[in-house]
Amino acid sequence: MPANRMGPYFLPTLRCKSFQVEFLRAGIFASFLILSVLSLPASARAWGCEGHQVIALLAEKHLTPHALATAKQILADSPIDPSLGRFCKEGGIDAMSDGSTWPDDIRAQRPETAPWHYVDIPLGTTRREIEKYCDPKEGCVTRAITDQLAILRTSDADPRKRADALRFLIHFVGDLHQPLHATTNNDQGGNCVPVAFFDAMPQLRNPQTETYAPNLHGVWDTNILAKAAAGKTVNQFTEDLDQSFRKKIARWQKGPADVDAWAWESYQLAGKKAYGKLPVRIAVENPQPITSCADDNHVSTRLLNLHESLVDQYQTMAGPIVRERLAQAGARLALLLNQLWP
Repeated sequence: MPANRMGPYFLPTLRCKSFQVEFLRAGIFASFLILSVLSLPASARAWGCEGHQVIALLAEKHLTPHALATAKQILADSPIDPSLGRFCKEGGIDAMSDGSTWPDDIRAQRPETAPWHYVDIPLGTTRREIEKYCDPKEGCVTRAITDQLAILRTSDADPRKRADALRFLIHFVGDLHQPLHATTNNDQGGNCVPVAFFDAMPQLRNPQTETYAPNLHGVWDTNILAKAAAGKTVNQFTEDLDQSFRKKIARWQKGPADVDAWAWESYQLAGKKAYGKLPVRIAVENPQPITSCADDNHVSTRLLNLHESLVDQYQTMAGPIVRERLAQAGARLALLLNQLWP
């Protein structure tokens, strides 16, 4: 798999930073999400700025006082380099929510971290063998979470490494709960599946790699969330999830911290819902390594001819799944940190 696994969103690349700031200050969550998408570079970011921030804020609500104080102290001791270019210009409400998006910002500086955001379990797999699909050299999201926890358990580790590990952990737990970050059908987790999303028709973004936007991965990354969160600020959406899933959050926090099981949940949701509820059935490909959407006999061009069109029925199906996965990610992040610092 290429390093650039997080694929392009469906809207053209524009620069709307001044408008982004005004909308955020006005507290219009959905509008800011859409404007964030408008200025995204070719490499998309799972859950976007707001989704990751919501996960961090929800986790904070369920941390013990000791775990919360420890996390805040680690981040305060080694803050984010102010010279780093940040995609989420307004940052987060606090250090945890701000740090939740940092791993996307440093991918250019640390390209070895790009494969840490996902795990490619082939669509159609029936056996739960997560480690089998984690590249032994490049790694994957499940191993990355385990590695960051190991660093955080070492109290005498370098303060900068511990702070980075905590930011990675916050982000990767979120990534793990995005269904298309845990599967592939020789299509880079849906990046090579051109779709129409409401009025946006797929357009060729790169003739050499045959990438189109909108595509299935980008829609699940951000656009379903944008519609599901319509009109709410980050804080309001966090509170909404906390109230809506209060009983389930309590149950999720009592369960085992099984990262592989969480990945398998995402994989199953991808197969049954993200792919399984598409208007036109997509055949399961014979698994093979690909480096772009031009591989596997021009997979994206073949799938373009299916004319997948995602409108109200698909959004109605996917919106509640996105909400629940964000809530699960927040609850389980809190579970990991509470166990780490009891």
